[in-house]
Amino acid sequence: MLLGKSVFRRKCGKASARTTLSCALVMLCAFVQAPVAADEAAAGRIGVNRVNLAWLARDDQKRVLAEIAASGATHVRLSLSQPVDKSIEALAIADSLGLRILLEIQLGNEDYYPPGTRPRTGFGRIWDVHRLSDLDLGRYRADLRAALRAIDDKGIRLDAVEPGNEINYSAYNGDLLVFRKPGRRTPRSVAEIANRDAFERGLDTYVEIARITREELWATVHSRGAAVVSAGLSDMSFGEADRRGMERLDPGEVISLLRARGIDREIDGYGIHIYPGRKTDASLRRRVTNLLDFCRSGDVGKPCWVTEWGIANTTQTCPIDDRERESVVRAMRGAFSRLMGAKRLAAAFYYDWDTQPAYSIWRCGELSSAGVAAIDPNNAGEPTR
Repeated sequence: MLLGKSVFRRKCGKASARTTLSCALVMLCAFVQAPVAADEAAAGRIGVNRVNLAWLARDDQKRVLAEIAASGATHVRLSLSQPVDKSIEALAIADSLGLRILLEIQLGNEDYYPPGTRPRTGFGRIWDVHRLSDLDLGRYRADLRAALRAIDDKGIRLDAVEPGNEINYSAYNGDLLVFRKPGRRTPRSVAEIANRDAFERGLDTYVEIARITREELWATVHSRGAAVVSAGLSDMSFGEADRRGMERLDPGEVISLLRARGIDREIDGYGIHIYPGRKTDASLRRRVTNLLDFCRSGDVGKPCWVTEWGIANTTQTCPIDDRERESVVRAMRGAFSRLMGAKRLAAAFYYDWDTQPAYSIWRCGELSSAGVAAIDPNNAGEPTR
């Protein structure tokens, strides 16, 4: 998840016309919810992120989700964040529109922690965040059970659930430090983590979080078959971590640490995030191949779920020229397609629909050309050269 995420409202086009169109789309799409295709798991899920809908009014939730459904997207990654009841309202809208939901459970929810638990400071450079090792598993189970019961009562079917986000990065895991001043060398392995004991206790807790999530899903009526995906891990480089002054660990190392603790018994896939930048096709292929080296198929591990990936286009003019980004997006989809064909990748969700000015694909009141290439479930991309 990108640093400094905020709700960003596009101001291009006529808002009143878009609102009218969106309301019509909500009514139309409510009648066309499609069943899950039999070969969906083999083909791979292609989707888009629209997190933190709980922060929007209901009419805005309807508008955004109607735009996503009308764009041809079939899968969407949404958040279970505070206020939880507003998050569930958004899930109900998405479900009624036929969108298949990957639900990210935000572990920063203060209700999961004992009263008085203080978050680790970000020194004003990043938000303060709770330590994963402080999470109360009993509170987590009780709150998750209540939320899943409310979701079930509305007849909502979850396709997958992803407890947590970027637990290998200090922006989302308080067991990893934010240095008072950036620029110093950050850890290159778990042995160099400033508070290694706390970090590893947090990993022990995380495996239990995954187990509880699986058990509580099994207790539902509509979502008992939902896949459980481990928290999408940040692909931030050591160099970027040094510049930001924030501890992080390589995704492959964290997956190894979780596997040693038995995570494979509790999940169906390893979550990972990819923000490769604009590279040549060959560089993109190497980046994706190297980053997803731990993804497996069959009995030797689990496939990966890319729950966030994105390519930036900082242009803010309307209409937008998205041809250059579209070319990179097609190269990424080609790399993903090969991994899906090898059953080492199960899903790829583009980040972001409309909240990040640089990464968003809903531009100037419509889906950009790069957005079409990113979320078309039938697009196999272009082979990297």
